[in-house]
Amino acid sequence: MIDQVAIALTGVVAIWLSQDSRKSVARYACIFGMIGQPFWFYSAFMSEQWGIFILCFFYTFAWARGVKNNWITSPGVANG
Repeated sequence: MIDQVAIALTGVVAIWLSQDSRKSVARYACIFGMIGQPFWFYSAFMSEQWGIFILCFFYTFAWARGVKNNWITSPGVANG
């Protein structure tokens, strides 16, 4: 039950933030997306939904890319 609530809350917040026109706000979307990933993995594993479990790796990679681009890579530095 807790995993489902966490998935819903982090997912909705991540989606909401990702659509904000302010870059300073939108950059938080990936943080909430990453926070939700362990709950996705747990839920998919416990319910034996192996397709969703594998998909979780791709979502985690995508959110990690957002963390790298919005929080780790310095602004103004060319991303080649």
